[in-house]
Amino acid sequence: MSIPTPHISAEAGDFAGTVLMPGDPLRAQFVAETYLEKAVLVNNVRGIKGYTGSYHGKQVSVMASGMGMPSMGIYSYELFNFYGVDNIIRIGSAGAIDPTLDLKDIVIAMGACTNSNYCAQFGLPGVYAPIASYALLSKAVKRADEMRLNYKIGNIFSSDTFYDDAASLAQWQKMGVLAVEMEAAALYMNAARSGKNTLCICTISDCPFTGKECTSEERQTSFRQMMELALEIA
Repeated sequence: MSIPTPHISAEAGDFAGTVLMPGDPLRAQFVAETYLEKAVLVNNVRGIKGYTGSYHGKQVSVMASGMGMPSMGIYSYELFNFYGVDNIIRIGSAGAIDPTLDLKDIVIAMGACTNSNYCAQFGLPGVYAPIASYALLSKAVKRADEMRLNYKIGNIFSSDTFYDDAASLAQWQKMGVLAVEMEAAALYMNAARSGKNTLCICTISDCPFTGKECTSEERQTSFRQMMELALEIA
């Protein structure tokens, strides 16, 4: 496939080597307008906003992934394989599974369990374990300590279902899984298949077991510690 792709209208060289990927296009716009100097809109196909600018002298891009693993799978695949992107850092929201996590705490995802069938395409003779790239993970942990952030590192659950009829989160909790979101496992698999680097950093936006939750506006604009951590390691 040549570029532009059916989903990204950018030209060759429009994206930096590192792309931050929130799910929400408005969060991508917020990051670009708040943190990036001379940010340029390089993609807006289907309203999936992508920008490239500079942060402390480094070229950085930010583009939304949309919701769910099929959407993340498309955008991360095209960035890795057609636009020469080397690193994608997901900056997303997640629901707390670990009872010690509270609203706006940060989770750095070392691995991503999933109920998705995304991995079936690779034809593996077993069960694949999607994990983060250690180079990005170690940088994030070191910088989070320097920033004195409240964070946890561990396993998350990438689910295909937001409204889960099976109410399965308690089952994942007993295995030490920290939080639930909807994109990281596909991102980790695409990075592995492409020989690229990736990491998912999430902010807790809701606590399913207690009913506590952030507003949509808070999810869009107030998760600044996560955004700043990702920018620092970009």
